Amino acid sequence: MHEEAIRKADVLIEALRFIRQFHGKYTVIKLGGSVMEDPETLRALLVDVVFMQTVGMRPVIVHGGGKAITQAMEKAGLTARFVQGRRYTDEATLEIVARVLAEEINADIVRHINKFGGRASGLHHKSTLQCLYGRRLALPDGHGGSIDLGLVGEVTEVEALPIENHCLAGVVPVLPSLAEDEEHDGQLLNVNADTAAAAVAQAIRAEKLVFLTDTPGILMNKNEPESLLPALTPDDCHRLIAQGVIDRGMIPKVEACLASLESGVLKTHIIDGRLPHALLLEIFTNKGIGTEIAREVAQPPGASPSRRPVLIRS
Repeated sequence: MHEEAIRKADVLIEALRFIRQFHGKYTVIKLGGSVMEDPETLRALLVDVVFMQTVGMRPVIVHGGGKAITQAMEKAGLTARFVQGRRYTDEATLEIVARVLAEEINADIVRHINKFGGRASGLHHKSTLQCLYGRRLALPDGHGGSIDLGLVGEVTEVEALPIENHCLAGVVPVLPSLAEDEEHDGQLLNVNADTAAAAVAQAIRAEKLVFLTDTPGILMNKNEPESLLPALTPDDCHRLIAQGVIDRGMIPKVEACLASLESGVLKTHIIDGRLPHALLLEIFTNKGIGTEIAREVAQPPGASPSRRPVLIRS
């Protein structure tokens, strides 16, 4: 009985250093993928967010909702079409995207955070607190032309003040991956949630940017979870991309991490959001659970050897 109590006390003492270090600092958390499909996984993550808020951190949530959008389109008799990994978005699709993201997923996240004892508020066009602005995105077709993606955009500006004011008031801002077209007032654009989260982290100079994914982090061998690379620098990431170790859907996440580091975000993290309390394990323990990408990998006093960088040979 006493041993269990002592173990719990040791956990709290380990977390104390990190609580002090990150008190009053912004952490942007990107939610998406299967993390949002399992109610119990989502519940544990949002409890983590409430914990972070309670101990004085300033969490900000940016979310997508790809699977829910596809399901809603199927119910409406629409077929999802993807071009170079991005959802082609016409007017009918955008109407569903905006409804699912702002009125369903966003509202559900806010409701659960409030239910678990925190305070949260949705920042989007329906709440009259739209913070993301952008322009239409066109991808190169490889022949000197461009590929039309419809009402798909990229974030060009983040209204940081409402986000910061909510955090200062002890309220978790929750932003869907929707931007208002900077050239057409009121016109919404469907934007990539990874790049939206990175834009928010850069705008508010976040201490951390955390991507919750369906993998343990960046793996040297995708079939071996034990090959997790716990700590990387930008140079390491560029080499791994060139070697094909980082590929496909992981590339945009890593590129978003690197862009954020260039813009002043101190550390970025790619972790397995399916693991219960993944946020707390990554942020408040010496070992962490995923891959940390930082400009320089430095070991704080007392940190576990498992967080040391792995040598990436060119």
